[in-house]
Parts: sequence; structure tokens; C-alpha cells
Amino acid sequence: MFIVSDIYTTAPSEFKTELQEKTYHTLNDLHIPFERVDTDEAITMEDCVQIDKKLDMKMVKTLFLCNRQQTAFYLFITVGDKPFKSKEFSNALGVARVSFAPADLMEKMLGTKIGAATVFSAMLDKDNAVQIVFDKDITHEEWYGCSDGTTTGYMKIKTAQIIHDFLPYVKHMPAIVEV
Repeated sequence: MFIVSDIYTTAPSEFKTELQEKTYHTLNDLHIPFERVDTDEAITMEDCVQIDKKLDMKMVKTLFLCNRQQTAFYLFITVGDKPFKSKEFSNALGVARVSFAPADLMEKMLGTKIGAATVFSAMLDKDNAVQIVFDKDITHEEWYGCSDGTTTGYMKIKTAQIIHDFLPYVKHMPAIVEV
């Protein structure tokens, strides 16, 4: 059985990764409220269903993508149950066909492992090597559900605060596409 904790509105007492620690410190510095839960390790979108129910929101799907040469990188944030179609994504951005970036690059560039990709990785991307891309459908959601940089911590934040407060603070202006 997949375990989901009670809801908390404070940071964990201990951090599992540098990214997780930066995430909570930055949200605190920006006065961005959140609700969070601790869970068993969640890897698939199916694991997120119980998290969604507990936090009363829909988890986003965050994909780390790159071109064939691994010179252009994208963090694509879309609706959790929407299938990803590389051709539609590439056409919407006007870029060469993309695929999933390798796990080692994900850990190196985003500070996360598979299953924990998160918009908060933008804090580690000081050179703006990764373009943040939102599916337009996400921008219409009141709540933004995502990983805190681990596969065992998930949170709920106002979508507008991610787009209008957090991303400008970390100097990443997202592209918004319709796919």
C-alpha cells in the first residue's frame, strides 16, 4: 500500500537533497505558502493519484527533454494525464525533434533523479541552459502539484505564484505552448 502522510505547511525537519533544501528556503524567502506531504517513493503518475486526493489538486507531469545532440534542454510541464507527443512539442516550440534526456544529465543539471523532476530545478540552472516550457493547460489550473526535488515529497502551490513569483526570482521566463 502506498503511504501518504498528513498534510504539513512547514518544511521537513531534515532535507534529503540540496535541491529540496533550496526549494523550501526559497519558498520561505518569497513568502509563498504551500501544503506538502511525505510519501513512499513515488515514480509513476499512478503513484501520484493518492497524493492528488490527499492534497486536493492535480499533480503536473514534468519531463526533462533534449535534442539529439544534447545541446538544447527543456523542462516541459504538462497535465499529468496528457500523453506526451514529441512531434507536437517540437512543432509548438519550432525546434528539432526532442527525446527524453539521459538520467545522468538529469541528475547533473536538475539535481534530481527519475520521478522527481521539478520546476524548482531552475534554481540550480544558473546559466539558463534549460528552457522551462509550460503546457498552456497548466496555466489555467489554480493549483500546481509537484515534487519538492525528491521522490518522497510532494507539494501544492498556487500556479500563479510559480509563474509570476518563483520563476522570475530564479531568472527563468517560461515559454507557454499549446500541445
